[in-house]
Amino acid sequence: MKKSIQLYIHIPFCVRKCAYCDFLSGPADADRIEEYVNALVKEIEAYREFAGDYEVSALFLGGGTPSVLSGEQMFRIVKQVCRIFAVKETAEITAEANPGTVTREKLQAYREAGINRISYGLQSVNEEELKLLGRIHTFEAFLESYRLAREAGFANINVDLISAIPGQTKESWEKTLQTVLHLQPEHISAYSLIVEEGTLFAELYGEGSEKEHELPHEDEERLIYRKTEEVLSKAGYHRYEISSYAKPGYECRHNLGYWERKEYLGLGLGASSLLEGGSLKQGGALGKPENAGKNLRFANTADMEEYLMYSGKPEMIRKDMEVLEKEEQMEEFIFLGLRKMEGIREEEFEAEFGQTIWERCGDNLKKVMEQKLLEKKGGKLRLTSKGIDVSNYVFAEVLAE
Repeated sequence: MKKSIQLYIHIPFCVRKCAYCDFLSGPADADRIEEYVNALVKEIEAYREFAGDYEVSALFLGGGTPSVLSGEQMFRIVKQVCRIFAVKETAEITAEANPGTVTREKLQAYREAGINRISYGLQSVNEEELKLLGRIHTFEAFLESYRLAREAGFANINVDLISAIPGQTKESWEKTLQTVLHLQPEHISAYSLIVEEGTLFAELYGEGSEKEHELPHEDEERLIYRKTEEVLSKAGYHRYEISSYAKPGYECRHNLGYWERKEYLGLGLGASSLLEGGSLKQGGALGKPENAGKNLRFANTADMEEYLMYSGKPEMIRKDMEVLEKEEQMEEFIFLGLRKMEGIREEEFEAEFGQTIWERCGDNLKKVMEQKLLEKKGGKLRLTSKGIDVSNYVFAEVLAE
């Protein structure tokens, strides 16, 4: 019986780098994009033997901006995956897209390729906020792109939104939520802005900068988080992860697979993977019983020239390969699992690691439970509403030595 796996394909191109973005992406000309697509097709082909053991349950094309590719290029990539891997008939196949970069023809090519979910990076309905973020689109361009996707037959659309933008208020954020709700997307991802090192935003709004005060205060940010859940829950969206809301049955399988530490293979420049130790058939330490489980982590090279030269030989572009010890796997299971609103199933932890979660960190769990940040219900440990507000603190306390 084939094992389940998820695939992530990285498209590292965009029209223009956003002011807050620290992803591996940037502009490129048509020739470079075509060269990259050809290299990606070679990399997928090189996994033919590996693919024989697996069945793909979810495929996610992220970036960058995958929608800068032509419809034919996107079709070629997805069809190559379907030739090399067994893809479940019910697989979730998502393509990220920026408003204004899709056309009727592109979306039709996506549908013909088998893509059944679109994820639009809207971020805000406020034109000033869009300019501040460095987005290339207007709200009107988003509305047109959204309409085209519906007309092309997409019945599963996600909309990405960003809160805690400099100068943003609880009222302007609620207007964004209500405006998007009027469109009734199946999924909404509501992220809080993080000022990342190396970005334009870090220069403008980072710690010690002149404009740092323009970022919403921590208390304002918490109010925004609570207002988000209140508004979206009332509209029928289920919060299943700290930043993810869905109508019933539309939870993103790609997201869930990541939080649940399911096996995933990253393809393309800089893409990361998490696999069982023996799956690449390299033997040695990777196959030792004490290193069993989903323990092999690595990323493809982030050097474009190296990737283009060796994409057909994946073993030559793998970087930062590490074998996670049991302790590291348990830590990942805990802090990723607690991001889900349903939390961690105690029996799953014990089945995977041969010990109870209480044996691993019982005193720490009791401490945060006494602080009303974590609760136990129906054999699950999960964050409370108060715990969600300070989730990073909870994770650190639970995993403290």
